[in-house]
Amino acid sequence: MINSRNLVALGALLVWFFVPLSPARAQQQAAPPRAAAPSSLSALHIPRLEQGPKFDDFVSMSPSSPVISSMLKIDKFVQRDPSDGAPASQKTIMYLGYTDKNLYVVCLCLDSEPGKIRARRSRREQIDSDDLFGFVLDPFHDKQHGIFFYVNALGIQQDGIWDETHGPDDSFDMLWNSEGRLTPQGYVVWFEIPFKSLRFSPRAEQTWGIFFERDIRRNNEDTFYPHITRNAQGFLGQETDLTGLANISPGRNFQFIPYGSLRGFRDLDDRDPAHPFFTGKRVEGRIGLDSKIVIKDALVLDATINPDFAQVESDDPQITANQRFEVFFPEKRPFFLENSSFFNTPVNLLFTRRIADPEYGVRLTGKLGHWAIGALFADDQSPGRAVPPTDPLSGAKAYFSVLRVSHDLGKESSIGFMYTDREMNTVPLTLCTANPCIVRNNRVGGIDAKFKLSSKWLATAQALASYTRYNNGTHNGGPSYEYHLERSSSKLEYNASYRDASEGFQTETGFFRRPDIRRFSQFASYRFRREGKRLQWHGPGLFTINNWDHHGTRLEWFANSNYRFMFQHQTDFGVYTNLGHERLRPKDFSVLLSDRDYAHVHGGFFFDFGYFKPLFFFGDVNWGTETNYTPAVGPPVLARSNFAHLGATLRPFSGLTIENSYLFQRLRDNLSGASIFNNHIIRSKWNYQFNRELSLRLIGQYSTVLANSSATSLLTTKNINADVLLTYLVHPGTALYLGYNSNLQNLNPALAVDPNNNILTTRSGYINDGRQFFIKVSYLFHY
Repeated sequence: MINSRNLVALGALLVWFFVPLSPARAQQQAAPPRAAAPSSLSALHIPRLEQGPKFDDFVSMSPSSPVISSMLKIDKFVQRDPSDGAPASQKTIMYLGYTDKNLYVVCLCLDSEPGKIRARRSRREQIDSDDLFGFVLDPFHDKQHGIFFYVNALGIQQDGIWDETHGPDDSFDMLWNSEGRLTPQGYVVWFEIPFKSLRFSPRAEQTWGIFFERDIRRNNEDTFYPHITRNAQGFLGQETDLTGLANISPGRNFQFIPYGSLRGFRDLDDRDPAHPFFTGKRVEGRIGLDSKIVIKDALVLDATINPDFAQVESDDPQITANQRFEVFFPEKRPFFLENSSFFNTPVNLLFTRRIADPEYGVRLTGKLGHWAIGALFADDQSPGRAVPPTDPLSGAKAYFSVLRVSHDLGKESSIGFMYTDREMNTVPLTLCTANPCIVRNNRVGGIDAKFKLSSKWLATAQALASYTRYNNGTHNGGPSYEYHLERSSSKLEYNASYRDASEGFQTETGFFRRPDIRRFSQFASYRFRREGKRLQWHGPGLFTINNWDHHGTRLEWFANSNYRFMFQHQTDFGVYTNLGHERLRPKDFSVLLSDRDYAHVHGGFFFDFGYFKPLFFFGDVNWGTETNYTPAVGPPVLARSNFAHLGATLRPFSGLTIENSYLFQRLRDNLSGASIFNNHIIRSKWNYQFNRELSLRLIGQYSTVLANSSATSLLTTKNINADVLLTYLVHPGTALYLGYNSNLQNLNPALAVDPNNNILTTRSGYINDGRQFFIKVSYLFHY
């Protein structure tokens, strides 16, 4: 079990924190988050208004009404990219004010070439490729957590959670109003943010942090007020203060979202892999309720009963064939999203997709003074539903409990504690042998810290211990540590991280790929800045990983070097090489008699091309050598590899967006060149936005693994999926969905299985192994 002696020992390691080793997230380095502003500027004193400004008062781009004359006016925007510190290339004029109930922001985005403004009528959130204006609010003024509100020139909304360490997350939706319109002088946008949608301290006099951003896509230009320089770490640390807010409150804030759904379906039941069969219903009804109560203006209590956690939005395709470790898919279910950043720590201890099928759940999140709090309790019916009714595990539930507490140290540093627990009454004899079915309990606890060492340097650290007990009575446990140090400046980016996870460390509530590892990684990039009309910057990047187990055996060495050229019009090009060695052990693959080393070499290139407004291309292509983890017989072998990810987004006219993508992976015998397998995933997504509320989406996807049975144990599979969804979204919480999904596979019509209980496949021909039609209605009651 986790005892105080373990936690004290783990906590003592925080003394190492100032050593230049720490956790790095390589995926986040190339694209730092959007926006922020300098605290050195004097505070913005926002005026109280007798009445809110109307959108029509600003459409002329020369406003003159009495309400406008009483608002705060700001017009000094400064570039962050491409020319840090230079004045914005286009004039931007903002107006701010508030009433008893709402915050108002209006912006006149003037443009000398209005015909080049990029603005499309699209689904909510899908505006990143458009010209944008928005702002980030830090209502608790802690320079660590915020919320953001952005719109394109047509008023299409994007909002979400801003976490200073992990960046923006637009999966959380809030209730607010916006308008936008193109004009001969540029465009104008209007924001009305109800205080009911915000969380802040109950003080009579408020001081919030804030910064504003305008993005001009054709120039790759990001401009801010106040100036958010690249020569400093983070964004919220550069925000300016917003004062003048007095005697405001969300008031009574109760939200209830009841829903009802009907569906008819036919599906493949393979819970007993030796005896799969088809099941279905003509009509199946379901009702449930989500509720939200705001306590003391700052704490949010979310509760759900019988939630409908089926995803309306589909996951983007990823290659899963020949993967050693689990592939990450992000959370999209609304119940888990508000204040989700309060649960973030360097090691991912809460991956809410582990709670696959809850019957109920309760969350408490928010901030009281310098204390941030997050607590969650939910059940999960998925283990008991993953087995046939005759299995001893049938009907069993897992229970998740999570507690997170952190305390601010100054404005940009913090120290915290997190504890997670997953419990289930397991049984020793069950068909399901996956971890969710055999783990009786898993408990993880530890402390973490974040320190802003200077304007350019940031450090984080975490120390953890876990205890896991299985259904056969065995148990294991152990510590894990992570340290991360990073530096940001206008030209040089650098970070280094160290992770030490013991052989027994495990988290069943978080996302964690492998134990028994000591991992040190570094990332560095340098940008040569130019003031050219076409080429804006170019420069090299280097990323390295070294992994060892706790016996000192080197498991992996990897190095990526690249050179990138950034041009105007959302266009860039780069080349890269990957060099690496991977050592596999008999404990990894039992067919190995001793450790074996595999050398990996790749060369490749990538590009983005957005010169033309209605068309955007991207691509990533490489070739080299890779490990075949699934040979037909014997241990893993080295193979030749090819990989490609290509895509094109077309917008032939406003309202229609067509997104096409192609993923390809191929392995061939390293000596003869004979095919091992080809994996193709082709996807086309069409969305037509009739107006801001009504949209029709169609997705067609074909995926196949063409396997050479003499070279791989993978089966040849072919899959065709069609998805149709009609959405009427009045605002988050109030919506109507009508959908149809159908899936075809090349399965044996009799559902015969091989000796390994895999359903046999056919070389040609398909059967429908799943289809569903559904209607879902929800309505937000807001008091």
